[in-house]
Formats: sequence, C-alpha cells, structure tokens
Amino acid sequence: MSRTPVLLLAFALVVAGCGAPPGDPVRAPTTSISTSAPAKLIKVPDVSGMNHQDAQNTMQKAGLYNLREVDGTGQGRALLVDRNWVQTGQDPAPGTEVPPDTVITLTAVKTTER
Repeated sequence: MSRTPVLLLAFALVVAGCGAPPGDPVRAPTTSISTSAPAKLIKVPDVSGMNHQDAQNTMQKAGLYNLREVDGTGQGRALLVDRNWVQTGQDPAPGTEVPPDTVITLTAVKTTER
C-alpha cells in the first residue's frame, strides 16, 4: 500500500480538526480602541514685527512646525534670507489654540519695505 493516501487522510483529519468545535459561535476578530488622549492644543504666539527667522524660531519653540511663508506685497517672492524680512501678519491669529499639525501662515515684507 502506498503511503500517499495515508498521509493525505492524516492531513485531512488534522485540517478538519482546526475549526471551531461544533456549537461554538464564530467570533469576529477584535479591534483595538485607542485610549490615548487627543493632541494637546498649542497657543499660537504673537510674532508680529519680528524678523522672519525669529518668528520661525518662536513658532517652533511653541511646538508649531507646519509653517508657510507668504510675501506680504503679493509679488510671490521667496523669503530666501529670513532675517531680511519682517512679519506683518499671521494666520491663525495670536492666542488661538490649535493642534500641533496646524498650518501657520507667516506673512512678511522685506525690512526695507516697511
């Protein structure tokens, strides 16, 4: 007698035995529920009148890293040398409490344009 049919029968019995016992309800997989606290809100600092580099440093020190820079003249210039620019606006407004990943828009003009 060949061993193949015996091995196949043994394999079938093992596989059949892997299911839930008769009458046992099938259980759905469990899902984990996060119990972590929501992200802490950060109060947006007032950086009006600061040079752009100091404004960036202040925002980052507060925990706000998602910073967007805008040329306040509307010319769309890049703020290449941050210390040559002065803050003229920001959004959200100073004192607003925001999540850490909020986009903070810093509007500036060159120091010679104030």
